[in-house]
Amino acid sequence: MDNKSFSFSIWKKMIPFFRPYYKYFFTTISLNVLLVAVDVLVPLFQSYAIDHFIIADTLEGIHPFACLYAAVIMMQGVSVFFSVRAAIHIEMHVGKDLKRAQFVHLQKLSFSYYNTTPVGYIHARVMSDTSKIASVLAWGLVDMFWALVYVIGVFVIMFLLNWKLAAIIMLIVPLIAVLTAVFQTKMLFWNRKVREINSQITGAYNEGITGVETSKTLSMETLNDISFQAITERMKNSSMTLAKLTAVYMPMILFCSSAVTAFVLARGGYLVQNQIIALGTLSVFLSYAVGIFEPIQQLARLLSDLISCQANIERVVHLLEQEPNVTDRPDVIEKYGDSVHLKRENWERIRGEIEFEDVTFCYPDGKENVLEHFNLKVPAGTMVAIVGETGAGKSTIVNLVGRFFEPTEGRILIDGVDYRERSQLWLHSQIGYVLQNPHLFSGTIRENIRYGRLSASDEEVEEAAKSVSADEVIRKLEFGYDTNAGEGGNRLSTGEKQLISFARAILAEPAIFVLDEATSSIDTWTEQLIQKATERLLKGHTAFMIAHRLSTIRNADIILVMKDGKIIEQGNHRELIGQKGYYYELYSKQFKEEQMMEVLG
Repeated sequence: MDNKSFSFSIWKKMIPFFRPYYKYFFTTISLNVLLVAVDVLVPLFQSYAIDHFIIADTLEGIHPFACLYAAVIMMQGVSVFFSVRAAIHIEMHVGKDLKRAQFVHLQKLSFSYYNTTPVGYIHARVMSDTSKIASVLAWGLVDMFWALVYVIGVFVIMFLLNWKLAAIIMLIVPLIAVLTAVFQTKMLFWNRKVREINSQITGAYNEGITGVETSKTLSMETLNDISFQAITERMKNSSMTLAKLTAVYMPMILFCSSAVTAFVLARGGYLVQNQIIALGTLSVFLSYAVGIFEPIQQLARLLSDLISCQANIERVVHLLEQEPNVTDRPDVIEKYGDSVHLKRENWERIRGEIEFEDVTFCYPDGKENVLEHFNLKVPAGTMVAIVGETGAGKSTIVNLVGRFFEPTEGRILIDGVDYRERSQLWLHSQIGYVLQNPHLFSGTIRENIRYGRLSASDEEVEEAAKSVSADEVIRKLEFGYDTNAGEGGNRLSTGEKQLISFARAILAEPAIFVLDEATSSIDTWTEQLIQKATERLLKGHTAFMIAHRLSTIRNADIILVMKDGKIIEQGNHRELIGQKGYYYELYSKQFKEEQMMEVLG
């Protein structure tokens, strides 16, 4: 991607983010034109001073000259201040808008995108790429404009003063341009290499820290050390190559600059000696000869940055143009609102009747149908349990119910209406999830439970915790409900996180519950408490339970038995046991294992 040629079509996609701040851009461009004029004219002030004050050996007219010079310098300072201020405004606001646009878009993308896209990739797009784009838009384009106008202005002045001396400087410019182009290309390549390896080092640090328990239990310290040494060795070698290129490039540029200065001084000195040009004119050429090469180098560097930044833009645009697999129709959005502008006043309350009507489903990245012509009617208030071995496809049903995926064929009706007739957020807001590995946010236990319903009072939060026995765990924590859960809830055990997640779902007062092996990581005593609470709390609610322990779902109204992505048996506990089929085998095997554990325990 970094090797693609410059493309205006890619850059045009940044116009919507840039357009709101065009006034600031024109401000900084206008001020840079003024700065170029000052930068070009300052040596002429120097020339005037030499010819009219030093050579003439007089101070007549010095005061008006000094005042004019001071005014020009002051104007330069004011221009720099407001130009930098405008550029900073562009950088900060464009960066903010790009980050927000990606964040909002990420909320709209389907689960399948997150299943196939690494978190690090998304993080790099939102943080690193947007910062680079904002910086280049705010500073790079303006600096390129300044450097280009400055070089043109300097050569115009030099040719007006003395075309022969100007020609001497012009002869060396192509050489400087070629050297800069060659070295900047190589330096850019190795600079990217260093950044790439640095990302690998960051990743290795991250894995080493997050996987420290696994590393220690498997005695992988030596292997990790060897692997890390290899990465850092490549980092060192790449950095040394970059440093060597810089060490060669800079002296060559300095040599060219010094050579041109020497030629100008020699030839100009001869012209001054023969009174062909004034000494002040020579000083102007010397100033320009010394100062002209930095803008030329800057132009080459900025052009490389511009081409490099195109890769950042392509990655950001790719994310922003990523289409979700599940979308609401325009008329649905008009009625119910989108993920940013909600129209809750139009949201109907769900009773909880769910019907799969001739549903066939294949995952977007799959080849075989997981469900084929599947029919199921779940009356409101029904508890549906889904069982099967790991990888059997138990989550497919609840993912379809939650509309994280949509049927390939057929319909899913909620309260008799195709759920595509209503918005995704309408549905998600009325489903309470308790996952096998729940996520808690950084903040207190109280705040994490309150995420279920932000308007809930402290008393309601605590009542929800009591209803699932979570308060018994919370009271044992150092600060009770005000204990910080840590990043991702890492200060709590998986069982404790499940209890808090359950309380959060209860507080939301949903019409439908989804429990994904919600008691798999909880001790038997706590599980019994939750089972009793669950039976009481789920009364009158439609519930889908993905169960590992079959003993927890004996009271379910409907049990769906899955194997190899297919539903092979369906019925309640008594009916399935009577069939003596696959469910009977699973239940008998698990029952014997539990009895054995009780004997051994």
